[in-house]
Parts: sequence; structure tokens; C-alpha cells
Amino acid sequence: MKSSDPQALPLRIPATALPAPASRTDGADAGWIFNIQRYSLHDGDGIRTLVFLKGCPLRCAWCSNPESQGLLPEITLDEKKCLGRDCGLCLVQCPAHSLAYGADGIVRLNTDTCRQCLQCLPACSSHALHAFGQRITAARVMDIAEADSLFYARSRGGITLSGGEPLMQADFALALLREAKKRHIDTLLETCGYGPWPALQALAGYCDGVYFDIKNLNDTAHRRFTGRSNRRILANLLALRRHFPHLPIHVRTPLIPAFNDSWDDIARIIDFILPLADVSYEILPYHRLGSDKYRLLGRPYLPGDIRLPVETVEEIITRTRRRLGRRYGPDGTRPMDEPSIANASAA
Repeated sequence: MKSSDPQALPLRIPATALPAPASRTDGADAGWIFNIQRYSLHDGDGIRTLVFLKGCPLRCAWCSNPESQGLLPEITLDEKKCLGRDCGLCLVQCPAHSLAYGADGIVRLNTDTCRQCLQCLPACSSHALHAFGQRITAARVMDIAEADSLFYARSRGGITLSGGEPLMQADFALALLREAKKRHIDTLLETCGYGPWPALQALAGYCDGVYFDIKNLNDTAHRRFTGRSNRRILANLLALRRHFPHLPIHVRTPLIPAFNDSWDDIARIIDFILPLADVSYEILPYHRLGSDKYRLLGRPYLPGDIRLPVETVEEIITRTRRRLGRRYGPDGTRPMDEPSIANASAA
């Protein structure tokens, strides 16, 4: 099997383009989200409600949710839905003059000058213009989640905070978790692990489990493909296990072409987590399901058409299962006599 080559993709992410992790918003009981997904079976035990928070400190080249990266709403324009010169009402509403007709008569959005003021949205009757992100209170989110409490009770499900990265809005995430506990709803945190330890420590105190991403132990490759060092991430995982010895932790690695697609890459991650008690592990096969979002956001999809051979994925997963045994998969830290609702993860 070939080794990963960090130079295979023409990718260099300037550190100045990345936001610093934030531990506060302008109101702890409200924050920015870009989606609430109900009836999920892939991000924790049972039937769950996923809350996707805006903002992420990483810029993963393969990110399937690029709309999650910024903390504030982002306007997108789907040119396939635009009515063009038959409408044009959005142009009048844009104070920055960031909307203009292209040569084909279809409106184009200049993302470099757009102020994200959202004034154009109400004028678009075809919904070609769309904003990823809305301000919402923790109580309102939990009202939506609690509507499915019957499903949680029967399947041992609950609410999962995802993103983006919840640590970017740590106060809001904490308000969500506290509100969930008041309503006796199971809580799970999905995190890339990059953020201040005090923030992660505070959130973990209200979690019934944590899904933690470890993408690569090679710091040089990690910086090149995500824009950040992996040192804080690895230190946070060790601190999480040390301070919360009984908290279920499930580590996941997305298998990415030219980044961590060799057995050596994965074996190093396994070696890192094996000494940690009650930490399970899972490989997430690479997919390109978010590539169309880059078109809507006017950004290039850096991985392009690169794909992993099926046999490579199968071989790595087989070797990982053999190495970890019962610790492989989301139920890897669960006692054998404890029933669960099976859920298959996807990248």
C-alpha cells in the first residue's frame, strides 16, 4: 500500500485566514447554528437530534460542511435557481453592490465585497439566495429537541452538539448542554478537539459521551491540511481522559486521500489511544458529499476528484478492527451485556 504524501494536494492554508477559538459569544444563552437535524442514527446512541453550531478553527481541505467554518451567516447564490433578468430585485437591495448580472443574464455574487447584511434575501422569490446560519436561543433549540423525547426514551438517544466546532461558541454550547440536562435529555459532544482546555472541561462535565476527532499524528501534515497544529488536540484528549475517567470517549479518523490513507498513519493513531482506558476508535471512509456546497459558496474544492480505492479502505478498516477488537466502533466502550441501538457512522 502506498504511503501518504502531504505534497500530493496543492494546498497551503495561511494561518492568518483562520479564526481564533472563541469561548464567549455576545450572549451565553443564544448563539449561531446552521442546521438542526432530527432522527439521526449516526452520531451517538439511538435516535438523536443533531445541532450544528457555526464556527470552526480548522480549515480541513476535505471539509463536508464549509458553511460551518465562519461564526456568522454566509450568503450563497445557487445560479441554477436564479431567474436572472426576469427578476433582478436582489440587485436593488444590495448596499455593497455585490450582486450583478453575468454575461448569461444570471446574477453573480461577489463574495469579496459582500457584507453578509442579508438584505437581499427577502427579495429573492426563487430562493436562489440563501444564508447559512441563524441566531437562536438555547431554550428554543431544546424545545425543538424535546419534541422527540419519546424517541430518545425508547432508543436511548438524545441530543448531539456538532458543527463546525462547538468549542468556538463554548458559552452557547454550555447553555445547550445545561438546558438538556434540566430536561433529562442525553447529551453528546462532537469535537475536533482544538480549543481551550477550560472550555472543553466545562462542556465535558455536562456530557454523557464525547466523539473526538484525531486526524493525523504527523504535525506537519496536520498543519498543511487543516491549517492548525495537532498538539493542542492531542493534549486535550489526554486531559479529557485524565479528568473524566468514566466518560465514554469515541475517537474517529476520517480517511483522507494523500493525508492519512496509509496503514502507518492509522497505526500511529491507534498506538496513541490504546493506552487510554475505555476509549473506542473508528475509521470514517472519505466521501465528497459536501463538494457542491463549495460551488454555492464560490470556493474551490481543493481535493478535486481524488478518491481512495475501495480495497485500500477495506484493508485499513480490517487491520484496524483486528488490532482493536471490541474497542472498534461506537459501541467499543460499552459493556457486552448492555443493550444498544446499532448505528453505522459515515464520514
